Amino acid sequence: MKKVDSQMSLPRLENEVLDYWDKEAIFQKSFGAREKSPNYSFYDGPPFATGSPHYGHILQSITKDVVPRYWTMRVYG
Repeated sequence: MKKVDSQMSLPRLENEVLDYWDKEAIFQKSFGAREKSPNYSFYDGPPFATGSPHYGHILQSITKDVVPRYWTMRVYG
């Protein structure tokens, strides 16, 4: 593995990554890669029924983030 500089500027690194994504049109290319893939839908409701989160809400929020990401990485549209 490549060694990571402990003095790295994370804001600078983030800007470099964003610049690369813009220059190479990575986000747009991600749609083309899934153009003929089967659809995957994930329906989401209101974030918190009681207005403030507790552990169960946080766990559900993580699931609502991870599951669609997983299926997108598996090349579903």
